[in-house]
Amino acid sequence: MEIPVNGNTEVYGIIGYPVKHSKSPQFQTAAFFSLGLNCIYLPFEVKPENLQAAIEGVKALSIKGINVTVPHKEEVIKYIDELSEEVRYIGASNTVKNLDGYLIGYNTDSYGFIEGLKEILPVIHDKRFLVIGAGGASRAVLYGLIKEGVQHITVANRTLERVNRIIEDFKTLNRFIKDILKPVSLEKIEENLENVDVIVNTTSVGLKDEDPPLFDYSKIKKEHIVVDIIYKKTKLLEAAEKKGCKYQDGLPMLLYQGVKAFEIWTGKKAPVEVMRRVLEEK
Repeated sequence: MEIPVNGNTEVYGIIGYPVKHSKSPQFQTAAFFSLGLNCIYLPFEVKPENLQAAIEGVKALSIKGINVTVPHKEEVIKYIDELSEEVRYIGASNTVKNLDGYLIGYNTDSYGFIEGLKEILPVIHDKRFLVIGAGGASRAVLYGLIKEGVQHITVANRTLERVNRIIEDFKTLNRFIKDILKPVSLEKIEENLENVDVIVNTTSVGLKDEDPPLFDYSKIKKEHIVVDIIYKKTKLLEAAEKKGCKYQDGLPMLLYQGVKAFEIWTGKKAPVEVMRRVLEEK
């Protein structure tokens, strides 16, 4: 593919540490080219101590937009001029738009999760969810589920304090939040499996093959739908596959969060299938 870079090329990118493993440069650049946009998307590795300087650099170099990945999603908020609603609730921003030096922060992870989930579960609102974890990814997932109208969500975490903090932070999002979110400890997951339709892992457990299981995966039933936001077939998903469950890894979430970011930056409908094809090839 010929890359028509010239003096009018607009630059987008992703900042993180590390960031060399990111799949975003390939599928975002392919999306720009497929629509004939004179844009390119690059990875920028930024150490935590250099984050503020990097954001000032975005303004100084007229970089039109960036994605933000670990470990900067929460910290970057300090250096953004305006925050969207979902960022204020989730407490993290993964997408920034630069309007002539005025930075607007968004979080497209929530949208990405919901749109990905709809590929295997078109109707979400009437299902009962178990969400494992209470970090930034969990907050994005929970925000999306609540906005979709889900009424029953069990949130399992090692420390219940973090779940209770989410409930407190989300009380203006839905006045019935205390009835919707039920905190349980990780040890109680198996006791709650009978009462859920969808199991979602938002933790990093499973990223390494030697990670211990989150619970006894033999307790998963064929009727469960299992989602792991990690971009691989984890032991949790392997167990779901053996049981004959519908299951999904993190690639659809990655795809759709990128789709939303593209549309925020360009104002154009993203070429979803182009982006999907490149992402699956890589």
